[in-house]
Amino acid sequence: MKIAVIQASSQAEKNELIYCTVKKYASGCDVINFGCTKDETIKYSYIEISVLVGLLLASGAVDFVVTGCSSGQGMMLACNNMPGVLCGYIPTPQDAYLFAQINDGNAVSLPLGEEYTWAGQENMDQTLAKLFSEPFGQGYPKSEAARKLQDTKILKSIRKSSQVTMADLIKSLDKPLLDKVLSKKDVIEFILNNGNDEELSLLIKR
Repeated sequence: MKIAVIQASSQAEKNELIYCTVKKYASGCDVINFGCTKDETIKYSYIEISVLVGLLLASGAVDFVVTGCSSGQGMMLACNNMPGVLCGYIPTPQDAYLFAQINDGNAVSLPLGEEYTWAGQENMDQTLAKLFSEPFGQGYPKSEAARKLQDTKILKSIRKSSQVTMADLIKSLDKPLLDKVLSKKDVIEFILNNGNDEELSLLIKR
């Protein structure tokens, strides 16, 4: 599994910690760090990052994204507006485990600014440990696994039917927003080199 790490610029000082923690627990996975880092001169909001999350997943360049913002809620909501993205808000280890096992999504958002003391860092460590502790989509509790997984299948089918394609969304974005998103060259180049959606690649190639 290819996992992208990318969070809003407001929490750039947490980027290296997130990346290292994901690598620590997502054993056997290819983890790619897209920032945002403190060294980047261009700053990206959670809205702009959510579009990049959508592009990374829709293109097939990555399979899963770990992201976040100050509250984690805004990024989760923004990512869930992207076609094909099912993003969970994971403030605790329990939330992370249940999302992975029941909802089987392709992105998670961490609350990186709330009460971020030593205890907050420890909580994030345990949360990511629990997220990757077992293969996704096994259902929980085990006695209800079949029903839970069927519900998740239905949810994903409804979301797909109710959404436009990522290519159509990109075509509809205002030019200033799209230009800002496409200025994140490390993400765009990775998608062009590793994605499998030709239409998306043509739309974002500059």
